Amino acid sequence: MDNKNKLEQPNNPLHGMTLESILEYLWGVYGWEELGIEINIRCFNHEPSIKSCLKFLRKTPWAREKVEQLYIDTRYQ
Repeated sequence: MDNKNKLEQPNNPLHGMTLESILEYLWGVYGWEELGIEINIRCFNHEPSIKSCLKFLRKTPWAREKVEQLYIDTRYQ
């Protein structure tokens, strides 16, 4: 990563994070059942897996935003 990228988003807590790493972190903290309670989306409540959730979240901006916000709230509270 060069300095230009660091300067473009110095206060963005998601900068450099992949959706997969965010999801794995949340899964480790909450588990699927609790994630399904926190964010009521099918991929957390019906046969959840990292792969199926990534597929859904990459196609569904509103759900991805909720996951990213939960990550920020959990990680930086």
